Amino acid sequence: MRIASLLSSATEIVYELGLDRRLVAISHECDWPPEALRLPRLSRVRFDPAGLTSGEIDAEVRRCMLEYGSVYEIDANALADARPDLVLTQAVCEVCAVPTASVHDAVRGLPAQPHVLSLDAHTLAEIIDSVAQVGAAAGEPEVGERTAAELRARVDRVRQAVEGRPRPRVLALEWLDPPFAPGHWIPEMIEIAGGDNLAGTIGGRSVEIPWASVEGLDPDHLLLAPCGYGLDQARDDAARARDRLHAIAPRAIAGGAAALGHSAWFSRSGPRVVAGIEALAAWLHPDAFPAANVDRAMDGIIEPWR
Repeated sequence: MRIASLLSSATEIVYELGLDRRLVAISHECDWPPEALRLPRLSRVRFDPAGLTSGEIDAEVRRCMLEYGSVYEIDANALADARPDLVLTQAVCEVCAVPTASVHDAVRGLPAQPHVLSLDAHTLAEIIDSVAQVGAAAGEPEVGERTAAELRARVDRVRQAVEGRPRPRVLALEWLDPPFAPGHWIPEMIEIAGGDNLAGTIGGRSVEIPWASVEGLDPDHLLLAPCGYGLDQARDDAARARDRLHAIAPRAIAGGAAALGHSAWFSRSGPRVVAGIEALAAWLHPDAFPAANVDRAMDGIIEPWR
């Protein structure tokens, strides 16, 4: 079976399942694991985000949605050359990745119609279920179920480690210009890791919020994990919003309880969110869930910020 992925988290799922030899093409945003980067790209963004601030990116995204109805376009010729039997996509967020509707339009022109699997997770349970879904669609249901069970077991270990402990109040922001409260699984990640999430709804959409709505919250912990950003980009973005952030979270910042989060471990609906939960638990409750328990080093996932 030949698998094409138009979603970064789907690419990571394929590798988690050990099915990477079947992967024949990836999306413009896929960047993990490094071995996947040798594969042809099937999509591209309609503007160049390099060097743009988060406010400028937000403006470009809004322009593309208004003019084209999508931020991305699919390379029809590259898709035909890939000859996929299975195409992995999503319908959770039109801004974050190529939407399912665009994929269906693209595959109509192919001589052989591949199966299109849309991974539409809004909660942690649905993310883990999607791992099993990909395994089943690729003809490896037992591998999918076993891998999903291993991920659930890791989440359960975090829950058990922080159970009954005081829950620090956590304010997380998923974008800074304009500010967005996180939705979908990120509030759930915070709750599982032993925090009390202050903004955003489990299973709901990420929502733009005015700075005034979070003034006065003065959280115990502040997490800045702009969607699509690595730690370097998040650091630059936080520096531009420094005055605002110091105004809404003075205690957290002064007390060393503010941090940047690499969005690949938070915003992507793939197996790395489990390591993101482990890293959150080690950050919020280091005595109960030490960093040594995180699936990989804390470096690269969460970084202190002042």
